[in-house]
Amino acid sequence: MASDTRKAVRPGGYAVEQKPSSETPVSIQPDTLALKQKAEEEGLETIWERFAAQQPECGFCQLGLSCRICAMGPCRIDPFGDGPQRGICGADADIMVARNLARMVAGGAAAHSDHGRDLVETLLAVAEGHAPGYQLTDLAKLDRIAAEYGVAPELPPLTKARELALAMMEEYGIKKGHLTFTKRLPATRLEKWQALGITPRGIDWEIAEMMHRTHMGVDNDPVNLLLQALRTALADGWGGSMIATELSDILFGTPQPAASQANIGVLKADQVNIILHGHNPLVSEMVVRAAQDPELLQRARELGAQGINLVGLCCTGNEVLMRKGIPMAGNHLVQELALITGAVEAILVDYQCILPSLGDLAACYHTIFFSTSPKAKFPKATHLAFTPETGEALGREVVARAVENYARRNPERVFIPASPVQQFTGFSVEAILAALGGTPEPLLEAIKAGQLRGAVGVVGCNNPKVTQDFGHTTLTRELIARDILVLDTGCAAVAHAKAGLKVPEAAELAGDGLKAVCRSLNIPPVLHMGSCVDNTRILALVAALAQALGVDTDQLPVAAAAPEWYSEKAVAIASYAVASGVFTVLGVVPPVLGSKTVTEVLLKGLTQHLGACFAVEPDPKKAAALIIRHIEEKRRGLGLEARGV
Repeated sequence: MASDTRKAVRPGGYAVEQKPSSETPVSIQPDTLALKQKAEEEGLETIWERFAAQQPECGFCQLGLSCRICAMGPCRIDPFGDGPQRGICGADADIMVARNLARMVAGGAAAHSDHGRDLVETLLAVAEGHAPGYQLTDLAKLDRIAAEYGVAPELPPLTKARELALAMMEEYGIKKGHLTFTKRLPATRLEKWQALGITPRGIDWEIAEMMHRTHMGVDNDPVNLLLQALRTALADGWGGSMIATELSDILFGTPQPAASQANIGVLKADQVNIILHGHNPLVSEMVVRAAQDPELLQRARELGAQGINLVGLCCTGNEVLMRKGIPMAGNHLVQELALITGAVEAILVDYQCILPSLGDLAACYHTIFFSTSPKAKFPKATHLAFTPETGEALGREVVARAVENYARRNPERVFIPASPVQQFTGFSVEAILAALGGTPEPLLEAIKAGQLRGAVGVVGCNNPKVTQDFGHTTLTRELIARDILVLDTGCAAVAHAKAGLKVPEAAELAGDGLKAVCRSLNIPPVLHMGSCVDNTRILALVAALAQALGVDTDQLPVAAAAPEWYSEKAVAIASYAVASGVFTVLGVVPPVLGSKTVTEVLLKGLTQHLGACFAVEPDPKKAAALIIRHIEEKRRGLGLEARGV
């Protein structure tokens, strides 16, 4: 990995610059390193070569001091004061940085909320009989969510689903002026939002207004821009993303604890391998069904395969892992390497976090690269247009073509350099509460007694600026050793699984208190709560704990961290976490350091209004120390026994 320069930023000021060595390994994972070596031997380019080719990265962009919003530019501001201090329009550093960050939040909120819209449209299609193969799976959850939206309880399931879908569609517009799921929060949290003017009114409303405000000549107050960015993020966290999670459960089943496996070793040399990649479960669920078709299994055997093997990547993988036990081949930075194994008959993608380079790599092997979303087409991909009406047929076509493609595999190029690691997954809020007897009281009692010091959501992506999975796993090991329960989602969840942290035996790495809790419930010290939209499960659990304890969310001994984030979605997630009262530590510096005003608002200024703020710390051990200190301070504030740090 080429060296870069990162600043560690935390409440109270700036730390010294950190300059990783050019010899820093690209990953802590042996399967990643082995396949990276194979790629080099075969002359194939991966994300790390492209990262190195971009060095040195643009310093103006890293600081947030470049702007291309209008055609008078592009503009830049000199951070040292020798060059331009304003853009052509007159925007200074504070305006430029705030505008850029706000647009990142809007982009991330749009991505996850549009995912939610796809689920709403599918629920409506199911209710109206236009989606063959799809069904209402969790009727009890349908009843609970419909009740939150005021749908009449006596309606039959399909009618109830239709009314719920129509009510959720209103969440995207401006009819209601508030989001239904925000009622899950303590009243004191809603009052804080009201005082700041950041109560989310409608999902599309906030995203559109954020884009409007950042047009040249509209909102040029950096603090006002940041407040609307928080409101936009909240529209995602308590709107679009939460809708996506809840409807996925209704349609496909609420996850329950189950065993599975992880790492590139889940690919099978003697089977038809199909990778499910992206973020939306609509197509992958149909592929899971088709892979069990006796005719297709028989055809695979006729061609010499022992079966049909489905594996996941990124959050589509997490979706089918949580509900169907489909094993995970890897997270974000593994997607190219999975094809380089030479063992993949087909890779199926929907949208988000999919590298455009996959088409080139698939063409180097026998792999068919299928795209499915009209929103997400890729170079050299075979496009199969998905709709709820065609989903079942599309799933079968993908599996059938992958099976036939097995005959084209070149066994001499197959290299699967790992054995699978076991993992235990499926910890929805419902599953956690069920394990506790249907109430959060046992969890609260464990926190009060000090067995659990608190809980932290360790979430987020991989970033080639960071040694793959090092940030996630190092931070998590530090936390569980201090009796802090870790909840994870997305790529972080895959990192923890590959490191062996998601089996009950991993409790041996925990402190005595957490170890005892894990042993009594036979659970790992790291609980997998799903894909990245499923960060809203963590939000919902935090809100439920706050309600049960009779406090606001910012008073709880909880925190969040994204040690290796890269995407706009992560910016939106971190923003709605902080606005929801959760202290959040980032491991990669966001592009804000060009503005003292913006930086200080994010690190300090939000606390007095929201009870939470951001911190940035690239060193995961130091990040753990920040979080541990925060949790002990919150314990002290609740009158609970607190330890020194």
